[in-house]
Amino acid sequence: MFLTDAPLVERRQVARDMWVLGFAAPDIAASVKAGQFVNIGMRPGPLLRRPFSVYRAGDDRIEVLLKAVGVGTAQMLAMREGDVASCLGPLGRGFDLTLSAKTVSLVSGGLGVAPMPLAARDARAAGLQVTWVHGARTADELCSETEGDEVILATDDGSAGFAGTVVAAAPDADLVLACGPNRMRAPKALSTSPRTSTGRRCRLTCPMP
Repeated sequence: MFLTDAPLVERRQVARDMWVLGFAAPDIAASVKAGQFVNIGMRPGPLLRRPFSVYRAGDDRIEVLLKAVGVGTAQMLAMREGDVASCLGPLGRGFDLTLSAKTVSLVSGGLGVAPMPLAARDARAAGLQVTWVHGARTADELCSETEGDEVILATDDGSAGFAGTVVAAAPDADLVLACGPNRMRAPKALSTSPRTSTGRRCRLTCPMP
């Protein structure tokens, strides 16, 4: 785990109201694995750091995915290249890709797409065949950066891809890695941990699931 001052090096839009921010963080980029996250703080800014799944990592940088939902994320989206954020990570256990599997389905809904590019990278490195199933309420909310041996898109309103939920569109696979809204929990095994304020075995607040 590293604590580093990370300058912003890139910002790009990947869906309506959804952005990717890239930060220079060589130590974190070299050690992070799929499913892990970083806690990002701004100074001045909110007291508590904000947790973000690592979207991509490499070339001495990490990327996170976000949309403006409060003061902290709005402040991050207002950053300019060269502005510095405090990054703590990598945190969490990450996804276990050492199981005896040949195929993996990555199932993401909305902002649940955040850990999946790194999961796709690590799954391919482990020799797995990757199917990525990504869904959103409507076409303009679909992330534009999905990749895999097979990509399946789904929208609730039928404006792109499969008309329905990602759960209904997902094929069978030896291993399923999924992340998304609470309504996806029942049919699939999900990444459903509540938000944590520190990631360091202590609590400054009690998060709501």
